[in-house]
Amino acid sequence: MLGPGMTVMWLCSSLIIWGMVPSLDFLHAIAIGACITPTDPVLSNTIVKGRFADKNVPKDLQRIIIAESGANDGLGYPFLFFALYLLEYTRHTDAAHPGSVRKAMEYWFVEIWAYTILLSIAYGIAVGWIAKESLHWAEKRKYVDRENFLVFAITLALFITGTCGMIGSDDILACFVAGVVFTIDDWFRLETLDDSLQPTIDMLLNLSIFMWFGAVCPWSSFLHNDVIPLYRLVPLGILVLLIRRLPFVLAVHRFIPEIEGLGQALFVGWMGPIGVSAVLYLYIGLEFIKTVDVGPDAKADFIKLGESMKVVIWFLAICSIVVHGLSVPLGKLGFYLPRTISNALDSTKDDEPFAIQGQAITSVLNLGSGQGAQTDASATPRTPVSPTSHVFRIGRPTISTPNQSHTEDSITAAPRRSA
Repeated sequence: MLGPGMTVMWLCSSLIIWGMVPSLDFLHAIAIGACITPTDPVLSNTIVKGRFADKNVPKDLQRIIIAESGANDGLGYPFLFFALYLLEYTRHTDAAHPGSVRKAMEYWFVEIWAYTILLSIAYGIAVGWIAKESLHWAEKRKYVDRENFLVFAITLALFITGTCGMIGSDDILACFVAGVVFTIDDWFRLETLDDSLQPTIDMLLNLSIFMWFGAVCPWSSFLHNDVIPLYRLVPLGILVLLIRRLPFVLAVHRFIPEIEGLGQALFVGWMGPIGVSAVLYLYIGLEFIKTVDVGPDAKADFIKLGESMKVVIWFLAICSIVVHGLSVPLGKLGFYLPRTISNALDSTKDDEPFAIQGQAITSVLNLGSGQGAQTDASATPRTPVSPTSHVFRIGRPTISTPNQSHTEDSITAAPRRSA
């Protein structure tokens, strides 16, 4: 799902964008497609967590979605800078700015793969292992109290983010790798299983991020821009959500042991949201465009790329947030609505407006009017029945008490004894 899956998602997204956006250069298209390739971990975690997901989504599927989104979120750098370096060193070269494909690939392998990706993985492994062993050591000797123990993972993430930012490496990938190593023995997760501090902080951070999205999103540019008209932008969003990930997962789900059956493959293929990671790579690309050292003509081409990235990536992120965010509530509605309608129809059929036993009420009326009185002195006199002991069933059948059942039997059997 990481290597082949991300490559297929990158190519599919780039081809759709290249075909739908008018007059868009192919290298521009693959740069935009690279930004929306990673699966967003924030939105994925929001979707596959909760009571409905815990009841209806198998644990293996929850783990594979979260693990994939966390890993590929930091692996978007190679796809993005593959296009940006090709633009810088092959399209816009002159005597002052020489370049070639070979030079672009050298920078891509050295700066991106070696320094950004491999260094982040090595740094995450080292910091995660040291943090795990240090916390074990301190906990055994009672050097850490409960409050500091609970916030240890949060401070570890802040430490890795800050230090990776200082050295210019991939902080997201380093945090993910460090988290895997830190909880590889499952000790910390079990110790904090019943604690609500980290889920609460996650919820607050998620809400803050999506509020920031709504505040800074360029809503007006969706209608007024020189990149793509609205009648093309909406089909672009639909095609990307349907084709970017779902066909690949359906094709390879038989080779993934955690995915059992077509239904689970559809769920995993659909739950590949675009969100925080896409906006992150958007701003990384815009920062690169601001600092790139090229001539005036080349700078104009990079500025055009930046405008295209803003419109397309923001629109696709908003589409994914709305559609994937509503998938769980709509799935819950589709799960419970047929059962609710069926129960309502069954209860309507069971309800009888006036369920009164005819023989019992006839006997009561005869006793009250004196008809059918016993004239034979030798006959066994009937047991008098109190008027308050009659049972009138209105609506659904009621459950009579033993005294009421005995009274009904006496009333019903009285004509037989008189005969």
